[in-house]
Amino acid sequence: MTQASQLYIFISIFGVFLALLSISFAVWTNSKLKKIQKNLEILFSGKDAKDLEEILVGQAVEIKALDKEIQELFEISNKIHNLSQRSIHKVGIVRFNPFKDIGGDQSFAVALLDGKDSGVTISSLHTREGTRIYSKPIVKGESEKYTLTDEERAAIKIATTNKPSKL
Repeated sequence: MTQASQLYIFISIFGVFLALLSISFAVWTNSKLKKIQKNLEILFSGKDAKDLEEILVGQAVEIKALDKEIQELFEISNKIHNLSQRSIHKVGIVRFNPFKDIGGDQSFAVALLDGKDSGVTISSLHTREGTRIYSKPIVKGESEKYTLTDEERAAIKIATTNKPSKL
């Protein structure tokens, strides 16, 4: 056997190998193609591509509308949060007896504060002659203009340290 005939045999065997490899690849791709076609038939059963496109466009429009509604709800939530910071939701009360020897704890100091610890204290001093009521503005837990009594400070401390109850 000559070298040329050996080369022809080798090329022939290599060609047969490539042909078998090509056939097996073709069978494999054909089975994959059939799976894809089956899935497409399920997806498009009763519909054509134009209907699917309309559905996708409709969904995109709905998503934009929902996004706009979410933005509006977010803005409303921020407004409610800002409003809640200005409303009274911290309360502290202290009852006391301003006169050590006479009477009981008929007097009181109340602190009514917002989310920034600003608001008002209301104090009531009860005596035999009558009751006197005082109010003092509070800014960030302190009175800028009036001196606070110990009881008013205690009411402010109670109001600022109490944890809000969960509903």
